[in-house]
Amino acid sequence: MDKVTLVTGGSRGIGAATAKACAAAGHKVAVNYVNGNDAAEAVVAAIEAAGGTAMAVRADMANEAEIVTMFETVEAELGPITGLVNNAGINGGQARVDELTDAAIAEVLNINVRGCFLCAREAVKRMSTRHGGHGGAIVNISSGSAKLGNPGSGVLYAASKGAVNSLTIGLSQEVGGEGIRVNAVAPGLTETDMPAREKLDGAVNTVPMGRAAEPEEIAAAILFLLSDDASYVAGANLRVGGGRL
Repeated sequence: MDKVTLVTGGSRGIGAATAKACAAAGHKVAVNYVNGNDAAEAVVAAIEAAGGTAMAVRADMANEAEIVTMFETVEAELGPITGLVNNAGINGGQARVDELTDAAIAEVLNINVRGCFLCAREAVKRMSTRHGGHGGAIVNISSGSAKLGNPGSGVLYAASKGAVNSLTIGLSQEVGGEGIRVNAVAPGLTETDMPAREKLDGAVNTVPMGRAAEPEEIAAAILFLLSDDASYVAGANLRVGGGRL
């Protein structure tokens, strides 16, 4: 059975690196995006140029109908989905809790938490042996900030990733006997366009290894959790933070 992996937020950063890593490992890959069509198509083109199979698929993680359609489209074009990487997310800007607007709170929780739940729901409906599926693996992308809390600038983002951690633990136990392994990866500082450059540079000295991660280093951890090498790993949260706890 072919491995078919859907990577949400797959047009850039960790998502793009993960899509390429999965394709290099023989997966058929669906690259989800919401605004970056050109970037998503560039990832697909790179995968195809290397001999892989991929498609770009648009869906807003804040829109249930679009998420459902995305899963249906991927299955129609690539086959039954065996892997989901719940990577799409936003940081919600830099603000103290007493500066947050209701709209900002709703947007972050809608995409980072609700979207993650909806994608997990659709994946379970298709993978679970309870629903006639053949099993699979889900990897939720958390963050070290869920433990650190990000006071002063990012408590909202940290809290959203704390919810992702709880989803990972609970869902892994809920569907572990139905052929689905659910795990999380918690990246540390990573060279992507999400953290502001000055914030990234200023935080490097807090990392024992003395540098930020490359997206490909995070992707390697995700690929491991998707792979058969992690066949007895479930409910884990793999910290990839260069020694920063």
